[in-house]
Amino acid sequence: MQILQLLVEVFQKYPNVYILSDEIYEYINFTNTPHCSIAQFEVLKDRVIVVNGFSKGFAMTGWRLGYMAASLPIAKACEKIQGQFTSGANTIAQRAAIAALEKDLTATQKMVHAFAERRQKVLTWLKNTPNIDCITPDGAFYIFPNMKKYIGKRYNGQTINTTDALCMYILNEAHVSTVTGSAFGNADCIRISFANTMDNIEKGLSRISKALIELI
Repeated sequence: MQILQLLVEVFQKYPNVYILSDEIYEYINFTNTPHCSIAQFEVLKDRVIVVNGFSKGFAMTGWRLGYMAASLPIAKACEKIQGQFTSGANTIAQRAAIAALEKDLTATQKMVHAFAERRQKVLTWLKNTPNIDCITPDGAFYIFPNMKKYIGKRYNGQTINTTDALCMYILNEAHVSTVTGSAFGNADCIRISFANTMDNIEKGLSRISKALIELI
């Protein structure tokens, strides 16, 4: 909230700037702090466009259904553009979305609890794995460890020069898919998802550990 308030002060200086707020992880929150949207500040409300969806908080991945909230002029303008690009959201997905929004969050809370347990499993693994630094994530279902100390290591005569190469090495040798941090603002990191079963997470982490040990 404090950071949002500071941002509000900045945006008040630039009245022609609109704010696009991606709040797709609204419900996947591991802290005791409730979700806060910059749209809640009355002074900016008419300039905020909130984008959200059902793939994360309601596990409707692949259904490709989302929504936005904005002042009426912005919403109408977006409607004109969207009408020329997308159409035909299927009826089943729409009815499921209605149910998701109208029911309580019991199922979502149960899912978030499971994510928290998986997060802890990955954090424990990271703590026991040498040469990796990582900040504990407060939400979502990814870990973003810093793998800089593995850059420059070699395997079978090949040097791992980037995290892109490290991700490919892990994929080829451990058969585990990770994503390079260069796609998310930090080329020293990789992204590991824990949106899977605990059994598969344990297997994946074990394979990664074995692959990292092979690097010299």
